[in-house]
Amino acid sequence: MALKTKDLRGMSDEQIGLTLKDTEKHLFQLRFQSATDRLETPSEIRKAKRDVARVKTIQRERELEKLGKLPADQLATRITTLEGRVKENVPGKRTAFRQAKRLKRFHAAKTPAKAGAAGAAGAAGAAGAAGATAKATAKKGSGK
Repeated sequence: MALKTKDLRGMSDEQIGLTLKDTEKHLFQLRFQSATDRLETPSEIRKAKRDVARVKTIQRERELEKLGKLPADQLATRITTLEGRVKENVPGKRTAFRQAKRLKRFHAAKTPAKAGAAGAAGAAGAAGAAGATAKATAKKGSGK
């Protein structure tokens, strides 16, 4: 049941979703056979895992491509929605937090950075580096 990347790229999103579902089901069956000592070829589990990873990679590439095309204001709306979900005590809170974190990176790349904020961050970074140097020097001197 080895899936080729070229074939996967030619499929629609719905077909890829179905393929993923079938491959995961096949992997489950293989694991079940392995647990009951009925698995003839143990390498099939590894192949199935790789197929699942291949399909998920294609899905993620397409998701990133779609996110890249979204305007910054729509990204901001999605981030706000996800952060609202994180604040509520609902299942999927961790996933929403991770998605919001990823979207924030996309949003930061799309929106131009303000010169004042960059300057302040640079000054803070320089102050932090100077502090680290002073601590390192103090450590060397205190050991004698």
